[in-house]
Amino acid sequence: MRVLVACEFSGIVRDAFAAKGHDAWSCDLLPTEVPGNHLRENVLAVLDRGWDLMCCHPPCQHLAVSGARWFKDKKVEQEDALVFVGALFAAPIHKIALENPVSIISTHFRKPDQIIQPWQFGHGETKATCLWLKNLPKLTPTNIVDGREARVHKMPPGKNRWRERSRTLKGIAEAMADQWT
Repeated sequence: MRVLVACEFSGIVRDAFAAKGHDAWSCDLLPTEVPGNHLRENVLAVLDRGWDLMCCHPPCQHLAVSGARWFKDKKVEQEDALVFVGALFAAPIHKIALENPVSIISTHFRKPDQIIQPWQFGHGETKATCLWLKNLPKLTPTNIVDGREARVHKMPPGKNRWRERSRTLKGIAEAMADQWT
């Protein structure tokens, strides 16, 4: 299966699919953090290259409700971000999963099909993650663990905070690769 992981620089989701034997590629404007199949370009330019499945992780800085206090000053950025989300979901790819935190996507696009937590997939922390799915089943929890640490929420300010907050955790990536292929 040919898998595109849109807006991913970490390689975590890409590598989970590759470990299952799929032709998996990440695509981001940033370079990948780990060696592997990576397209460093605008993902909109590669959507028509014969992918079977796409997992999208569009940037959330203008979408996530955690930044609601700045929404009044972000109207143009929000509209651009929503147009980008719409273009990803309308891609000519049969199976699509779009991932984002709780965000305005729910009111401007549609409600998510599923909201998952890291503790359902082996990570003892909380981080509500919404999934909008097209021709894919909901993820089934694989390893429910104790612990409900709000690690992401408690991260101190810093230049790399956005990078650490945006990572898909390995247990979730492995569930995607196991259950969606």
